[in-house]
Amino acid sequence: MQLRTSISYVFVTLLALLALLLSGCDSSSSDDTSVTSSTDESSSDDTSDDDTDSDATVTEYSTSNTIGLVLNSEEAQNGYTLFGGLRFTTTYLIDNCGEMVQSWDSDYTTMSAYLLENGNLLHTARFQSAENSEFLEAGGDSGRIEIINSQNEVEWYYEFNTDTQFMHHDVEYLESTGTVLVMVWNKHTAAEAEAAGYTGGHALWSEQIIELDPTVDSADDAIIWQWDSWDHMVQDADVSADNYGVISENPQLIDINFTGLDVEYEADPIHMNSVDYNADLDQIIINSRNYSEFWIIDHSTTTEEAASHSGGTRGKGGDILFRWGNPQTYDMGDADDQKLFLQHDAYWIDDDYTEGGQVMVFNNQANYYGDSDYSTVNVVDTEVSDSGDYTINDDGTYGPDDFTWTYTADTPTDFYAANISGAQRLDNGNTIIDEGTTGTFFEVTYDGDVVWKYIAPVDETGVLTQGETAGKNFVFRINRYATDYIGLSYYSLTASGPIENGSDYTCELFE
Repeated sequence: MQLRTSISYVFVTLLALLALLLSGCDSSSSDDTSVTSSTDESSSDDTSDDDTDSDATVTEYSTSNTIGLVLNSEEAQNGYTLFGGLRFTTTYLIDNCGEMVQSWDSDYTTMSAYLLENGNLLHTARFQSAENSEFLEAGGDSGRIEIINSQNEVEWYYEFNTDTQFMHHDVEYLESTGTVLVMVWNKHTAAEAEAAGYTGGHALWSEQIIELDPTVDSADDAIIWQWDSWDHMVQDADVSADNYGVISENPQLIDINFTGLDVEYEADPIHMNSVDYNADLDQIIINSRNYSEFWIIDHSTTTEEAASHSGGTRGKGGDILFRWGNPQTYDMGDADDQKLFLQHDAYWIDDDYTEGGQVMVFNNQANYYGDSDYSTVNVVDTEVSDSGDYTINDDGTYGPDDFTWTYTADTPTDFYAANISGAQRLDNGNTIIDEGTTGTFFEVTYDGDVVWKYIAPVDETGVLTQGETAGKNFVFRINRYATDYIGLSYYSLTASGPIENGSDYTCELFE
């Protein structure tokens, strides 16, 4: 274990720990760090200092901090947590003791940030304005992505910021090809929407997944593949339109007239908020907040095939291969069959991890139709075959009927984020969760016990001082990297103290 404290503070801390072990006093005072220890049983008459010291095993460090580290324990996966913010421009990498080991500066706030295997930081960059200001109304807007190297220099950037296109929410880096998937809103006029059978009477945004090659010299040549939801719409309102069909008989298509939950901007009915790639399947998963379901599409297509209903390894072009969360979107089932509610961050769990190959989702408003607000984290088994195919149930819906795993707080309402947020399965079977609306990160065991907790100590006012309460410390997504992750090898990872000002606590890294 690596000690994070000054020599003088070590002495004081050891005395405090010794007093705690001998007296059994309450260590939960809001003025002091609480250290929970496990010790071997010994005679109550044995008060030898040497015996007490040798028997003591620290298993947990907990604090009364209002920001920064709240809890670290030996059950947490030792590693480094990466996060940026919707209201601050620095992206931080911290160890399990809440000390900063690296940071990257930008001129922009961020939604998603990822540390790549080559040591570079890939993140979305949020414009404060847009060529078409409508794109700032829906939430999740960015406009730009950047790759920043280990010397804190912008190596590459790309922008979608026109009157009809705007980048938003999430990105995905394909390590096998060095390319990047981005999410782009694509505006269609009211006349175009009406011609496609839309009955809303206004302009409509479709969703694009566009693949970029950062190595080319010309931005015009950077786009190497794309998919557009507009090519996969179905409707039953206008029999003369090419995309007319029976909704329930076409689950591979998107009902252009479906009315989702809590649509924040009427031109943005789908509102995708995450994208992930499965290299083994060569498939992409995209998450629709407003339809309350996630979709899986084929990436093995050409751009031409992706705009059609045939081609690619699966033979279905760019049509939906699998969808799950709310069968009402394709006129099947009812409210009792809906499992996801305005969710975020649908992604494939690493094959080598617990429930590998299944999909984890942050279910933001799991009790949407109930009388209390709370969130859950869920795992869904898509039941995909080894060859990458999916089956549909006899009743016309996609299985399974329920989740493989669910995290709910002991008191469900203690855990709630109405929007943003995400979760990640770790290689030790734990799950790290980002309650994004409060900037609170916590790690739970498979059984749901909290073993690590941290509150982002930065908000729109800047870096905070211990004792203060964070305001808008919103964090869209976090990522935990194990200590042997190759991308970390480009940095010294020397702890430089907590991000916040004024923290004074003891913590060790459990290895």
